[in-house]
Amino acid sequence: MADLKKALELATRVCDYIEKEELTAEDKKAIHDDSIENFNKFYNPGWLEYRKSVSTDAAFVEWEDDGDVFRDLNGVEFIDCLGGFGIYACGHNNREIKKTVAAQLDRYCLHSQELVDPLRGYLCNLIAEVTPGDMQYSFLTNGGAEAVEMALKLARLATGGKWFISTVNAFHGKSMGAISMGGKAAYREDFIPMIQQVQHVEYGNAEATRAAVKNLTAVGEKVAGIIVEPIQGEGGVIIPPDGYMAELRKIADEYGCCLIADEIQTGFGRTGEWFRCNHDDVTPDIMTFGKATSGGVVPITGIVARPWTYEKAGVGTGETGKMFSNPWILGSPTFGGNPLACSAMIATIKYMIENDIPGQMKEKGDYYLAGLAKLQEKYPTVLKTFRGAGLLICMEFPEAEIGYNVTKEMFDRKVMVAGTLVNAKTVRIEPPATQSYDSINRVLEVLDEALAATKAEFNL
Repeated sequence: MADLKKALELATRVCDYIEKEELTAEDKKAIHDDSIENFNKFYNPGWLEYRKSVSTDAAFVEWEDDGDVFRDLNGVEFIDCLGGFGIYACGHNNREIKKTVAAQLDRYCLHSQELVDPLRGYLCNLIAEVTPGDMQYSFLTNGGAEAVEMALKLARLATGGKWFISTVNAFHGKSMGAISMGGKAAYREDFIPMIQQVQHVEYGNAEATRAAVKNLTAVGEKVAGIIVEPIQGEGGVIIPPDGYMAELRKIADEYGCCLIADEIQTGFGRTGEWFRCNHDDVTPDIMTFGKATSGGVVPITGIVARPWTYEKAGVGTGETGKMFSNPWILGSPTFGGNPLACSAMIATIKYMIENDIPGQMKEKGDYYLAGLAKLQEKYPTVLKTFRGAGLLICMEFPEAEIGYNVTKEMFDRKVMVAGTLVNAKTVRIEPPATQSYDSINRVLEVLDEALAATKAEFNL
C-alpha cells in the first residue's frame, strides 16, 4: 500500500545525502546498511549476490570517482580497469565534459518534443564528421540495445528483407530484437521464440556468412542485414582476421543487404582508432554507437547510417528533396537525444579530438600488451593467452574459476577488472584512455601478485 509520508521522508533524506558536502560517520553507516537492504528487497533480485562474487565485503558502496579511480563511502580507492564496460573512455568525472553539461543543465534539461532542439542537430552534424565514408543520418537513443533495435528496423525498411545474419558468441544487447541476434544460448533460451529469421554463423569466417546469405537468397528469402561486432567484446575480445569486415562489405553489396557494424563497445576510440571499421577501411551501411559517447556523464546511444538506407526506407530526403513517409517509424524515444545527453556527447567529441583519445588508447594499450607478454611468459600455466586492440584487452585463463580467482585477488588489492558476459574464461582490461602510466604500472604489479597467488592456490 502506498505511503506518501514515508516516501517523502526517505526521498528528503536521500536528497540531503546527495547535496551534503561531507557525510558524517552516521550518514555513511546508514547509506551502507540501506544499500544492502534496498538491493536485497527492491532491486533486481540476485544482483547483489552476483556482484559479491568479486568481494564478500559488503562495505564497498561506491560513492565518488575521479580520473582513473573510484572510491567507496569511506574513501577506499580502486584503480578502475573495467571502465563501466567502456563508458569511461575520457576518465571518471571529467571536468571539461561536465562543465558543458552543467551549463546546459542551468539552461534547460529536456526538450518540449515539438520545438526544434538545436543540440540534436549540432550533434548529428558532428557524428557525420567523425564517422567513416558517407555516413550522414543519425537516430539518437538511450541504451545500446535500443540502438540495435533501431538498426534492425532500418535495415528491414531499407531493403525489404526479413532475415539477419549474426555470429556465434555475438553480444548485441538483451531486448527482444537485440538478443535474437545474440550468440550465447544462456541469454536466449528462456525467451525463445524471438525474431525467427536469424542465422548465426562462425565469427571471423566471411565465407560462412557468404554461404548463409547465398543459400537464403537461393530459396527466395531476402536478407535485410549482416550484423557484426568488428571485435567481439563480450565474446572475449575476439579479433577477426584482417580483411574480415572488408569481405562482409563485399557480400552485403553483392546481395543488396545492409552491413550493420555494432561499434557500441569498439567505437569512439576504444580500439586505438576512432572506429574499428577504419581498420579494414570499411564504411558500414548502419553503425551503432554508445558507451564512450556519454563522456561518463549522461548516457546517449544511437545509430548513424548512409543516406541510401533512409531514402530506400522512405524516411529520408530523396534527390528531389521531398520528405517521405513517417519520420517516427523507427521509433520515438521520449528521452532520446535530450539536451543534457547531446551536450555531453558534443563535449565528449570535442575532448576526444583535443586530447587524441584514440591515440592514447593505442599507445597505452600497446604498453599493457607488452606487460602482459612478460607476465604470460612468467605464469604460462595461469595466464593461457591475452589479446587486445587499444584499451580493449582480455586475458584468457584455463578455466573460469581460475579467471575468477585472479579477478578477486586483484579486487582485494584495490584494482577492478571483470569478466566478459559471453566467454567465462576471459577477464577484460578496459580502463579510461586517461589512465596514468603510474596506474598502469601498479595494475601490472597487482596482476603479477594475483597470478602468483592463483598459481599457488590451484597448484598450477
